[in-house]
Amino acid sequence: MIDQNYRWYPVYTRSRAEKKADDELNRKGISTYLPLKKTVKQWSDRKKIVEEPLIKSYLFVYISAKEYAEVLMTNGIARFVYFSGKVASIPDQQIHDLKLLLATDADLAVIDYDIKTGERVLIKAGPFKGMIAELVSVQNKQRIILRLQNMGYSININTSIAFIEPI
Repeated sequence: MIDQNYRWYPVYTRSRAEKKADDELNRKGISTYLPLKKTVKQWSDRKKIVEEPLIKSYLFVYISAKEYAEVLMTNGIARFVYFSGKVASIPDQQIHDLKLLLATDADLAVIDYDIKTGERVLIKAGPFKGMIAELVSVQNKQRIILRLQNMGYSININTSIAFIEPI
């Protein structure tokens, strides 16, 4: 029996095809989320603020299992992301947290290597209040690392050490 429950699934896109795949899926009536960050690009004659995908070659789709094939038949989509032999799904709360992070002016950096487990902390103040994260020391600065489960990526954000407490 096919699972009829709708969940967020990460899909891997072809290189630099995230926005096109997102548009195509939306035209098909499939709910998507493409996290974008604003960056300044420098050309020889000008600077321009552009929106780039936060996580290169990734896009999130909100579907049930019966829509897998429709997603895979979309131009720009390479494959679903697998974790432990199954199609990975992302909890709704993590998508909500990611949207919250991108709504702030925080300086975000995506790290695509595994971060060693550190102390788990609760953010008790500021724009990230209520989120659970891991604390690590990076380049002699205290930084909060928010791990996106089932993807192998982490998001690096700057916040004050005064805003956290151990769990």
